[in-house]
Amino acid sequence: MEHTSFRTTSGSLQRNSPPMRLFERAKRNGVWNPSDLDFSADQQDWQRLTADERDLILRLTALFQSGEEAVTLDLLPLIGVIAREGRVEEELFLTTFLFEEAKHTDFFRRFLDEVAGATGDLHHFHTPSYKAIFYTALPGALQALHTDGSAAAQVRAVVTYNMIVEGVLAETGYHAYHAMLQKQNLLPGTRRGIALLKQDEGRHIAYAVYLLSRLVAQDDALWEELEGTMNALLPAAMGVISEGLDAYAVVPFGLQVADFIDYALGQFQKRLERVRKSRGQALTEINRDTLAYIEAGDA
Repeated sequence: MEHTSFRTTSGSLQRNSPPMRLFERAKRNGVWNPSDLDFSADQQDWQRLTADERDLILRLTALFQSGEEAVTLDLLPLIGVIAREGRVEEELFLTTFLFEEAKHTDFFRRFLDEVAGATGDLHHFHTPSYKAIFYTALPGALQALHTDGSAAAQVRAVVTYNMIVEGVLAETGYHAYHAMLQKQNLLPGTRRGIALLKQDEGRHIAYAVYLLSRLVAQDDALWEELEGTMNALLPAAMGVISEGLDAYAVVPFGLQVADFIDYALGQFQKRLERVRKSRGQALTEINRDTLAYIEAGDA
């Protein structure tokens, strides 16, 4: 389709909108290079870990590695839908998603190469629940946007990608890295990369909540779609956690499966409640609440 005009040529950007505020934060905080991280201490720490400790870190990293590659591969249809709707401010921010997901893929592969020395195939760490989400649900929901740009399809895609993959599973994964590494002061370069990565994805989740809130506020019938998608994916999300930790007779680092299930369920409920508040709200209220969330430092 040919262009007939350009938004920013006839008017200014809405610089105080939530997407533009997030774009400013991405430009300021999101430019970090995985190649600059110092893994020298991590390499020494790795040699002192037990076989099971290494296996658990390798398992978690293999899940993140494939997850980051998956969203890098599957993200473009979402950007395309927002572009076709002419939402320039949102598209500007969404351009940072692809760069950041690619950067995260780079980060985890660098850890595997330079710290863990993992030269073999790690697909054996992918459990049935993991495959249900990352092999099937994620690409299915995002790639559907190629042919269906409806609000309902956007809800399904953003819930799967941002609310479940990032907001529940990745957040629980960060919690696991913290529990394993922070308390014992292990792998400082890796911990620094995880902190930067978490900051990136905090912006992604903030935008997702904004987008879903905007859609639900415009059409309350979409709440049922959102809640249904969340609930449909919950068993597999919990399975990713339990199947990974159940592989060990005694879970390394003293981790308890129940602690991580509880944490993940808390993340699930928190994400759901943040969007629930938007039902019946005006867009001005959604903008206000999102901006307050951003300014509080949570994105």
